[in-house]
Amino acid sequence: MLLGYAIVLQALMSWVPQLSNSRFGRLLNDITEPLLRPFQRFQIGGRGFGIDISPILAYFALYLIRLLVLPMILNTLLRLGL
Repeated sequence: MLLGYAIVLQALMSWVPQLSNSRFGRLLNDITEPLLRPFQRFQIGGRGFGIDISPILAYFALYLIRLLVLPMILNTLLRLGL
């Protein structure tokens, strides 16, 4: 849940360069960059003027993990008695 908020906040802060270059902006970038990097190749438009949809894709991937993968892991652990 916190990673989702961090992704949304990073996307909003990217519109204001002064905030992105602040100490908090750099920390937030360090947290979200590994999550966003796999999705950054997907852009709408050209290379120079493309719209980066990586925050949307990363947020959706986190949502699917939370919705599908984590319950399966939890059920498996409960069946094993861990």
